[in-house]
Amino acid sequence: MAVNLNSSNVATRENRIGSITGYIGDLKDLAEKSECGTLKGCSRCFSQSSTCLSSCALGQLSAIRDVAVIHHGPAGCSVASAGSYYIDKVMAKKRGVTNNTVYVGTDMNEKDTIFGSTEQLRKIILEVNRRYSPKAIFVTSSCATGIIGEDIDSVVDDLKAEISVPIVAVHCEGFKSRIWATGFDIADHAVLSSIVQPPKQKRNTINFKNFFESARPEIIEMFKNFDLEPIFLYCNSSVEELSHLSESLATTCICGTLGNYLGNGLEEKYGVPYVRSINQCGITGFETWLRAIGKATDRSDKVEKYIAQQREIYMPQIEEIKKELTGLRAVIGMGPGYTFEVSRVLNELGIEVVWALAWHYDKKYENGDVPPSMKYLLDNGINFEASVSDQQNYEVMNILHKYKPDLYLSRHPGSTVWAIKNGTSAVYVADEYMIFGYKHTLEFAKTILDSIRNRSFEKNLASRVKLPYTDWWYQQNVDSFFEAEKESKKAGIAV
Repeated sequence: MAVNLNSSNVATRENRIGSITGYIGDLKDLAEKSECGTLKGCSRCFSQSSTCLSSCALGQLSAIRDVAVIHHGPAGCSVASAGSYYIDKVMAKKRGVTNNTVYVGTDMNEKDTIFGSTEQLRKIILEVNRRYSPKAIFVTSSCATGIIGEDIDSVVDDLKAEISVPIVAVHCEGFKSRIWATGFDIADHAVLSSIVQPPKQKRNTINFKNFFESARPEIIEMFKNFDLEPIFLYCNSSVEELSHLSESLATTCICGTLGNYLGNGLEEKYGVPYVRSINQCGITGFETWLRAIGKATDRSDKVEKYIAQQREIYMPQIEEIKKELTGLRAVIGMGPGYTFEVSRVLNELGIEVVWALAWHYDKKYENGDVPPSMKYLLDNGINFEASVSDQQNYEVMNILHKYKPDLYLSRHPGSTVWAIKNGTSAVYVADEYMIFGYKHTLEFAKTILDSIRNRSFEKNLASRVKLPYTDWWYQQNVDSFFEAEKESKKAGIAV
């Protein structure tokens, strides 16, 4: 699908790439229906949990250094600023830079939601620009402004002549999509449309979209082997760096869900190759990813030399620890950019995945292809039961109780805690680089081994905690639950 940078609005993932939040079946069925275009999601009659896309968009934009994020909405909608502000400052201090980004809420009240408040918004933008002198201004919407149809675009367009820095309207109303990752696309769209400039020259840089650049020094050293300099996005990025993204030799990302829109946009608009491969988790993923970068940047010889050196150091150690992991059973619950990648890594380590939950699922990416992680699993004959659950903890607990795996892995701490309360050993895959390349794959394998060797904490906690789930719920078959809902829909019965 073409990226339209002339519009400030971005189509949702549901409408743009057929993303879903409800599915039950197995990996083979999910992948095959994705390829042939017959995949359809189902809705829930009860939803316990999800995440707001607005938080994802605002979190990405506020991580850019020395900008202003003006959130046009009620004070309660600006609550996301507290977490974003803290993380941004911590990551900047860790990096050794100063991030003077400001996050301003317009504090809409009842009168504003009836009569509108565009004039007040205009005054706030001018005052923020005068007081803080930001390098760019992102004027973001909220559910309230979206519902009343507040015209933030006109305000922004009128002020472009008065303000010398990039200023852009960002439509991130939380209700517009059930897919929280749409917020990542919205942030990318704002950067592509307002900050990135046409290339003047090519440079030996590679755009690397990640979350918090926690492995920054290590990755910089790695790319030196290929005469490449990574530009990390967006945490601690400067507006000046972002303006030159079109001059890089390629774009890659730590997670397909996070970087898909930016990568495709830069490729379509400026011809910057987007590296589409399984991600860097595990040995197969890391080597496939490096080779794809080598091909895109004409550095294949240097990549092969690096791979040979690393394999000699780490492969014997990984093969040794694999002997103790083989035969374990695991359940996974993560975003789709990690669920089907980590399941591949577990397969490499000899661990059987009995069920994988993806918080949502993208049927096809912008270029029309099935996500590489799914294609890899399908091509290699790997199959297991899978569902799309949108962080629904009651479904996770049902599955854990049914399968009683040796291990539960998640990228969300709340889900991990509940698994431990259930008596299941759990690994919180918090850091995006926890399974990156040879070294971290070895460390990841050791973490799993530590978790299963000593289960006393899980056993003690489970024996002392009374969970809210009844025996009746644990006896429910998740497959039957979804099938009943599908049948009700067919019959026209409200659920």
